[in-house]
Amino acid sequence: MELKKRYDFIYLFDVKDGNPNGDPDAGNLPRVDAETGNGLVTDVCLKRKVRNYVGLVKDEQPPYEIYVKEKAVLNNQHERAYKALGIDLSGDEGKRKGGDKTEDARKWMCQNFYDVRTFGAVMSTGVNCGQVRGPIQLTFARSIDPVISSEHSITRMAVTTEKEAEKQGGDNRTMGRKFTIPYGLYRTYGFISAPLANQTGFSEEDLTLFWEALQNMFEHDRSAARGLMSAQRLIIFEHASFMGNKPAQELFDRVTVIRRDNDKELPARDFSAYTISLDGKELREFKTVVST
Repeated sequence: MELKKRYDFIYLFDVKDGNPNGDPDAGNLPRVDAETGNGLVTDVCLKRKVRNYVGLVKDEQPPYEIYVKEKAVLNNQHERAYKALGIDLSGDEGKRKGGDKTEDARKWMCQNFYDVRTFGAVMSTGVNCGQVRGPIQLTFARSIDPVISSEHSITRMAVTTEKEAEKQGGDNRTMGRKFTIPYGLYRTYGFISAPLANQTGFSEEDLTLFWEALQNMFEHDRSAARGLMSAQRLIIFEHASFMGNKPAQELFDRVTVIRRDNDKELPARDFSAYTISLDGKELREFKTVVST
């Protein structure tokens, strides 16, 4: 079923004693706003978790295959589209970006790959399958309060090579480091365009799966590095019309996240330290849908 309404949403998740999104250009330190100290998690990181969840639940079968996944060769996926359409790419002309069949290939990619019709993709490398503007877009997630990154020394009671063992005289220890945030509650904003959804074929069923992924994706993304990560609140603003009837920021301003009065002087170490409210009323359920 086609999407007939615009949606905007706020998604809150937290991390305890973990690194939610390390920066590889900074020794895998947790990402932090250098001016404010607030923690950051990229939109790409969150989309990755959605992709992984959908791939697990739907077993990577069309129409829920994942285009951007570990070890994928994207140009090979483009060629699959042309082969499925019965278009010969063996000649020089065929190799030249797919000729005038690009739109057909783009539609095939949208029909078969969940993340293409959800988040969009640039598929013009190699054999050209065009570009897709995805109906769902996310902002960086930002922590409600500044976060402190803790550095920990860790020891592995083994070495990698015989040479290392000889150098240590049989002690066989490897020292390392890991970085964690004691606690951080993060908020990201999301936007869902009905017109773009109809262009890519993103359906009501796809949207239901997306909400499910936001609720459950951390349950299948556990690792020692990420500590305890949990989805905490999802506030969805459902517009009454195809194009929407209110600015997103006006809706987002109705939601407040504040520290509870009894422990404002202490650093937050759990989600219970915060109150999430909509129009002054505390939200206690994970998912809240608001008609606008």
